[in-house]
Amino acid sequence: MLDDLEILEEFIVESKKIIKDSLFILDKVEGNIVQANLIKDYGNLVDRLMGGAKSLATLLPSGHSIILLGDYACLCKAVSYKTSQIKTNEQFFNICVALLQDATETLEIMITNLDKSPAELHKLFSIVFIERLRWISNKFNIEYVESLSSSSKKGKQLVQSEIDSMLKKIGF
Repeated sequence: MLDDLEILEEFIVESKKIIKDSLFILDKVEGNIVQANLIKDYGNLVDRLMGGAKSLATLLPSGHSIILLGDYACLCKAVSYKTSQIKTNEQFFNICVALLQDATETLEIMITNLDKSPAELHKLFSIVFIERLRWISNKFNIEYVESLSSSSKKGKQLVQSEIDSMLKKIGF
């Protein structure tokens, strides 16, 4: 158990650095659609956080808040990969970046509160954020894929039902 706590502490330290780097990227691209490709870097950072959370969840008791953190990071990753593909709609790009900034700040709060129950962490999610996320997911069209892998040309599409499924997984 002591080793699991030490691993959790290391995860928290590393995650705070990832959040700092993620926010730096978002600040750099805010209002600058020409920098949209940098959102891929954000997505890769959040993917690292998500992977770490999901791996760590296997060591911790079921129902630990880290599971919620991993699922929430998955939502951030999916939106970021789609946002990185926006090349011409500057207004929509800016809305997506603003959503990711809010989501990243929530991730940061979640990381520092992993000792709390998932029910307590749910209080961090505003209904306005959830509605904005659903609105954004409806605006993404078929040309935006969820993954950036080389096989993504066929691409797994992030459709509304998938966002709804992810939201249901985190309790909405």
